[in-house]
This record gives sequence, C-alpha cells and structure tokens, in this order.
Amino acid sequence: MNQNLKHFGLGLLGGMLPLVLFFAFSSSPEEATSPQTDTVVGQRDARFTYKTGFNAANLMPTENFVGASESSVNSVVHITTKVVKTTFQRDIFSEFFYGPGAGGQEYKQYGQGAGSGVIVTPDGYIVTNNHVIEDASEVEVTLNDNRKYKAKVIGTDPSTDIAVLKIQESGLRALPLGNSDDLRIGEWVLAVGNPFNLTSTVTAGIVSAKARNINLLNDRSREDIVPIESFIQTDAAVNPGNSGGALVNVDGELVGINTAIASRTGSYAGYSFAVPVNLVQKVMADLMDYGVVQRGYLGVQIADITQELKEEQKLKDLNGVYVAGVNQNGGAGKAGLKEGDVILKIGAKDVNSVAALQEEVGRRRPGDKVSVTIRNSKGATEVKEIVLRNADGETKLVSKAEIDKNVALGATFKELSSKEKNELNIKSGVKITALNAGKLKSVGLKEGMIVTKMNNEVITTVEQLTSKLNSSSGGVLLEVMTESGRKDYVGFGL
Repeated sequence: MNQNLKHFGLGLLGGMLPLVLFFAFSSSPEEATSPQTDTVVGQRDARFTYKTGFNAANLMPTENFVGASESSVNSVVHITTKVVKTTFQRDIFSEFFYGPGAGGQEYKQYGQGAGSGVIVTPDGYIVTNNHVIEDASEVEVTLNDNRKYKAKVIGTDPSTDIAVLKIQESGLRALPLGNSDDLRIGEWVLAVGNPFNLTSTVTAGIVSAKARNINLLNDRSREDIVPIESFIQTDAAVNPGNSGGALVNVDGELVGINTAIASRTGSYAGYSFAVPVNLVQKVMADLMDYGVVQRGYLGVQIADITQELKEEQKLKDLNGVYVAGVNQNGGAGKAGLKEGDVILKIGAKDVNSVAALQEEVGRRRPGDKVSVTIRNSKGATEVKEIVLRNADGETKLVSKAEIDKNVALGATFKELSSKEKNELNIKSGVKITALNAGKLKSVGLKEGMIVTKMNNEVITTVEQLTSKLNSSSGGVLLEVMTESGRKDYVGFGL
C-alpha cells in the first residue's frame, strides 16, 4: 500500500512539473500585447506620416502580409512618361542670306516609359526614381483607383536616383515612413509596384543585406555627380516597372524605394535593391523645399578596408573606413583629419564601408556639425567635430530664390570666368553646369555648353538668360558654343 502511494506521489509530481515550468517561463498577457515604441532617426518632417494604423507584432506571417499590403497598395502609383527628342537641322543656304536659324527644320522622335511612385504627403507629393522620369517631356500618374493626373517634376537627384513629383490633389493616402536603420537581415519585407504595367502588384521577400554598393549609379551619373549607394538588398521579386515603388515592412511602413535588380536577363533573378527611406526622406525634403539637394561633404577621399589594405597600411583591424586623402579646405581638413586615419563612427553609428559612411553623411546638410570617431595612424582613438560643406566649400544653404535665378527648363547655368572667356575668345555667355529632365536636355544641349545668344540677343548674365527662357513662348533660337569652341544653333518651341 505504502509502495503504491509512493508511486502515485511521484507520478503526480512528474505530471505537474511541466505545468509549473510553462507558467514560470511564459510572459504575461500584458507583456505580450504591450505596444512597440515607434522611433525614427533624425528630426521628423511634419509633412510626412510616420505611424501606421495597426501593429503586426502579434499577427501570424500571412496576416502581416495582408495588413501591410492593404495599407500600402493605395499609396503606390503607376507612372507613365512621354519622351520627346528634338533635333534641329540647319539650312545653310537660308542662313547665308537671312541669318542664323533661318530656314531650319525641327524634327521630333517620340518614346515612352513606365514605373512606379509612392505618395508621401496627402496633398500630392510623390517620390520615385530619377531614372523613371529622366528625359520625360510629360509625366502622368495613375492612382490605384484609376484616377489620372498630369504631374510636375519638383526636383531630381541623380546621386541617389531619387525624384519628387507633384499632382494637384488633396486627401490622398500617404504611406507612413518607417526607419530603415531598424531593418534587420532576415526581416520580411514587401515590394509594391507596377511591374510589366501590372498595377498594384505585391511580392514578398526578406532583407538579404544592407549598405550594399553595386556601382549602379556610377554608370548612370554625370562626371560631376558623386553617387551615394547604400542599398537595401532583398529577395522580393522586382521587375521592370517596379522602379520607384515601395519597399514596405510588415507594419505597412515605407522603408525603401525599389531601384534596381541584379539580372543577366533584365528580369528578376533573386536580387533587388532599394534606397533606404532614411536617406530618401532627407532628399525628398530638400527637393520639396529648394528644388535641389543641399548636400554636405566631409571633404575626404575614402576606401573600404580590405585585407590587402590592412596589411599594406599596418592597420589594427578591418573595422571602419580608410581616409585615403583629405581636402585641406574642407570640413575634415579644418578639423584635423589626416590621410591614413580610419573613420570608425559617424555620430553614434558604426561605419564599416564606404556605402554606410556615404549614407550617414548624405542625410545631412551643409553647415551641420557631426561628431566623427577616428583612429589615427598611431592607433589612438579621437572624436572630431566636423562642419559639413557643400561642393563649393560653403557652409550656408542656398536659398530657393537664388537657385531659381540659375535654373531654367531643367538646366542650371553659371557665369563664365575671365579665363574661360579668354580661352574661347568670347566676351559674353553663360555655361550649362547641370542638365536634368526638361526642354533643353530634350533638344540635345549638353553640360559644359555655353549659351552666347538667345534670339540673336547677346547673353551676358545668368539671370538674363533664365528670365527670358522662363517667360518665353513660341520659337526660341539659341546660339551655343561647345567647350572646344565650335559654334552651333539650337531651335525649339515653347
């Protein structure tokens, strides 16, 4: 009898032990449903939305996808473009008798393109890729409910392949901005866009890598553009037409703008890349406020630290970014950085690649102060405070009014120096320093060309030319000169 009671007691104890352990290690219902803190690095812009209407923390993965998809498809638009290439064939015989431009004939070639975009404010601002609308003479936006609008190009940034459009509408559903710094490798994300003109397409994948540089923008960019590549790599299916669309986390927040795929066929092959939203937000705000990006630079030449570089320069380890050169008139030079230093942190964030460093600096403007942690050539760690400067070495922001004086029809101009005038043997004219989507690019003008006359009137100042171009209607005849000194004429209608 006693032996039976003993066995019964041991069985009861063995049966209760798993139950006790379950309660001991299970979290309380309050802990399981406690809301997550919403954090975004940097100052928030009141024009953008930052918080979704649901929390995916306690949902099954399939429910995560449904909620994120439903919250994002109405904020992603289909973009179609019309491209017009204009050429002007001169009539030398007529010009001999009647002057430059007489008897010439204008010829036009038409093309079209398509891509995606994301609504970022309820009053109609839309972010997309620069390459989606580049060279476009007309941009049309189609919402998820099939409403169509003509869009105005507010500004473009070839360095990050980002552009901002505007349509005349209010009460639109803007996609809330997330925090791309919080993304983790292996986290689920959705790509939302319009591949192959199939509207409102959603695909799922995971974050495969961060701060990825694939030298994509180097191939697309002009000589005077410094590409900033720090892509989020995913395996979500992205195809032609997805460019400019949304990369969304499971909370339905925008974490990137889909930009490129790695493929030998031109279609999805397992790798897609997105510009992180923390960088996109800064570029968007600049384009909306100024029409151009106010970009700050450290004033250094940098390189990734490879095993070979580590051994060659006798570096301590592979951490950080190597300073290969310093502009003594730049912010880094004035703060005491030297060739051979290793940059370990920008602010509080570790940077272990050129891409990661460029992304961190790319979020800031000229005049911003940033703490940079370095390890000098002697192995000592220091913190330097650097004031960022623009490409001209200035710390002040350029006002929109000042920018507008130098821009017309997508081109940016500057006065010629005395040296340039002497070399070309001319007394007047203004130079094209940048050329974005617009009329002047479509008629074949190039960066570096000099405009000497408009409608046979001598051009002496930038403001004179931009004012005339922005206010003209009808036919325009420009006398231009190449950097080699060859004179030509370009005619077009406005």
